[in-house]
Parts: sequence; C-alpha cells; structure tokens
Amino acid sequence: MRTGWRSRLASGTERRALAGRPGLLLAAAGGGLAALAHPPFGVLPGLLGFALALHALDAAPAHRPWRSAFARGWAAGFAYFLVGLWWVAEAFFVDAETYGWMAPFAVVLLPAGLALFWGAAALAYRRLAPESPRRVLVFAALFALAEWLRGHVLTGFPWDLPGEAWKAGSAPSQAAAFLGAYGLSVVTLAIAAAPAALLGPGSRLGKGLAVGAAVLTLAGLWAQGAARLASARPETTNLMVRVVQPDIPQSLKWSPEAFRAIVERHAALTAAPAARRPDVVVWSEAAIPTPIEYVLAPETWTRDRVLGSLKPGQTLLAGVVRQEGPLYYNSLLALRRTEAGFTPLALYDKHRLVPFGEFLPLSELLGRVGFKKLVAVESEFAAGGAPAPIAPEGLPPLQPLICYESLFPGFAAGSGVRPAWIVNVSNDAWFGRTSGPLQHLNIASYRAIEEGLPMVRATPTGVSAFIDPWGRTLAALPRAADGSEGAVLDHALPAPAPPTFYSRWRDLPFWALTLAGLACALGRRRR
Repeated sequence: MRTGWRSRLASGTERRALAGRPGLLLAAAGGGLAALAHPPFGVLPGLLGFALALHALDAAPAHRPWRSAFARGWAAGFAYFLVGLWWVAEAFFVDAETYGWMAPFAVVLLPAGLALFWGAAALAYRRLAPESPRRVLVFAALFALAEWLRGHVLTGFPWDLPGEAWKAGSAPSQAAAFLGAYGLSVVTLAIAAAPAALLGPGSRLGKGLAVGAAVLTLAGLWAQGAARLASARPETTNLMVRVVQPDIPQSLKWSPEAFRAIVERHAALTAAPAARRPDVVVWSEAAIPTPIEYVLAPETWTRDRVLGSLKPGQTLLAGVVRQEGPLYYNSLLALRRTEAGFTPLALYDKHRLVPFGEFLPLSELLGRVGFKKLVAVESEFAAGGAPAPIAPEGLPPLQPLICYESLFPGFAAGSGVRPAWIVNVSNDAWFGRTSGPLQHLNIASYRAIEEGLPMVRATPTGVSAFIDPWGRTLAALPRAADGSEGAVLDHALPAPAPPTFYSRWRDLPFWALTLAGLACALGRRRR
C-alpha cells in the first residue's frame, strides 16, 4: 500500500514537472536523438530517444490530455524528420534563382507534415495505453502503424523508417528478411522505448521484465543476424556488369551547353577498357536529359556516339526520359548492340513518382502561389503501370527500381516470375554531398535483404554500388569529388539467395506484431 502510494505520488510529481513546454522539449529532444541513429551519423544509442519521447507522452498533463499528447507526438516527429531530412533543401539550390525561395518551406513543411502521423499515434497512445509496462508495446505498435501509414498515404514517403536505422548488412538488419522494414520497426521501437517503463507506473517486477525482455530481444536480433550471415553462401554469376558514374553535378544536367559533354562522358566511360569485357552496362536515372527518341534518332551524332561506345552483344540498361505524345515517362530501357545498330529488349516505366519533383500535388492551388516541380520537362511525368520484373533476352529477369521506388518495402515483389536481381537507378546528384545519398544507399539495401536478391545501383554522383542478397556492399564508387571525370565499377553479378520469409508473406509479420502490441491495451479496458 505504502509503495503504491509513493509510486503514484512520484508519478504525479514527474507529470507536473514535465507539463507544458519542458515536456514538448523533451519529446523533441527524443525525436532528434532517434534520427541520429540513421546515416551518416550511425549513433545507435540515439534510438533511446524513443524512450524519452514515450516518457514525455506518459507525463502529459491530465487536464488537457488529448491536445498535449498530440503536441508532444508531433514535436518528436518534427525533430526526427528535421534532422533526417534537412538535406532536401539542397535540391532547391541547384537552380537557386528559380527555386531557392522554396527551400525554407520544404525544410519546415515536410517535417511538419510527416510529424502529423506521429501526433496521431501519440493521441491514440494516450487513449489506449495501460498503466503498466505493457504500454511500451502499445507505443511501438501505434508508432509503427503510423510509419506504415506514412509509407502509403498520398503516394507515401517511407524515408528513414525506425527499422532501417540499423546499418544494412549488419546482424540486426537481417531481421528484415523475415519481418520486412515495417515489422523490424515494431521491434526496434519496442526495444528502444523500453527504458521508459522504469519511469512510469507499474510494479518493480513488471518494469524489470519489460527492460529484460528488451535486452533479450536485442540480443536475439544480433544472434539471429550473425547466424544468418555466418551461414550465407555468396556466389557470383558469369554476368559481368559495369556501372557508369559520370560525376556530373545536377546544376549542369539540364544545361543545353553541357549536353554534348554529358553524352561524351557517358560514352567514354561505357567504352573504357576492362580486364573482362562487361556483358551489361548500367546508366543512372535520366542519364541523358533529353527524350531517348531524339537521342537514338537515325542519322544523329548522339545515336552514333552512344552505339559506338558499345560492343556488339553488349546490353545497355539506361535510365532515360521518354516521350509519348504529350506525356513524359521516367523509364529504364534495355537495348542490345548489334552489328547493324541496336535492338530494344525491354522497357520499364517508373510507377511511383516523386511529389514536387516529377509532379506537383494540388498543382492548380500550389501553382497559383508560385510552386513548381523541380524537373524541367514541359509537363508532369506520367506514372507507369504496376511494377513487375522485365526479362531482357539473354539476361536473368530483373526488377527495376527507379530512385524513389527503392524506399518502399515490398515494391520489388513484382508479379509472376521471381526476378534474379534488382537494378536501382537513381539521381542522387540533386542532393550533392549531403547525408541524403548515404541514407538512400542504406534504405535501398534493405530491399535486397527483404527479397534475398542482389542489387546493382547506379547514380550520377554516388553512391553507386553492388549489394549482395544480405544487404552488404560488395563494391562501391565514392561520391564525386570536385573536378572528377567520372568512374566505372565492374563486378560479376552476385547470385540470388533462396526466397526469404518476407518475400513470401510480405507484411504479415508486421500486422501480427502490431495487433499483438495493440492487444496489450485491452487489459486496461477490462480492469
């Protein structure tokens, strides 16, 4: 009786001490710390920021629980996304005279909008969480559900999911082969938030069990991942692949004066000598910033230069812009060089387009106040059909992921035949030498882990890489240095691993874990 009375008194004191602005600051500090776990920082103890955010929610004042809970959840989300996404401003300074004024709005409004998902999760937590250490699991389930919604609502933007804080290819990241990035987010949130159980209501035994379970789960993540990596049997195929990284800054990409130099550099790197002639050459997203119909038009110097850089029998996988009537598509084109010219083999059109980059949401409204999309084509890009593997003749079937598409768990599923590899072409030149390209590499590598498939990644300024089916980077080209003339990376294509649990069952583990966490809230209602 006395212990319970003192516990309630201490809890009330904590809640009063954290009422108002100090509680908001604590929540924001927690969100900001959690973001430091992602590249390029890699400060994994920062994940304990989720415990701070949870404690701030538990200490929300009772006289205004809904407003306070939402505000604290939103503050944590705003800080998390601000630290993780500040680099989006770089894209607006590529053409600062035209787009620079939009950068402050992007840096503030994007985190503010994404934080609404966390605010809603905090509101639901305040309504459902039991007054026991089990509330940690309710917190993990609700915030992971908010992250799933963030990845699906209004095209979705699942950048820096909590489950992707682990370095791709590390032992804990291997759980994505079973749980996917969303399921791993549930587990990561539960582990990271567990220390908050020590500060809230509940018995000493319950608090100890909560923290002990988190420690054991963390140990289990490392153990199962280490075992999976130890049992991995990496193999390579006979297919030699060359990735071309021309190191052309985005500020020159759409410059008419630089067009010839862009074509020449791609051609020169494609034809560069090699110890073994590449079977496949991969160019990055929108490698040549002119519709491919004009580049390969008969009797043009561009056609002669591109085809002249290839040897008969070689296949080019090129990120291209193509035009079909008034519509533009962001595509991956597969063509084979022949003695007489070239043969088109396959075409993939990007399905998931980038808001504000390739199309302008609410274009009529935002256009009136001066907002415009960043990519300089006459009209907005059109979306291709549902993603599916392509099978260029003579190559193993492959799943293209064009830039933004590599963010989405399960997107590489395709349909029908399982692909043997993933080709991720991207244009990370928009983000210069900020943390964005490093985060993108880590995120994209999770698609390889989830599917058990190797990935070939081509970007114009880095990081271009070969990634094995366990998410490990086998070889990579560093980000471009000033004055770079570009580089190539030749590597034998890794063989796929056996199909993963996630590749068969998709987000079933995520939903099972989420429902189990939400079930922990039932005890409160029953009492």
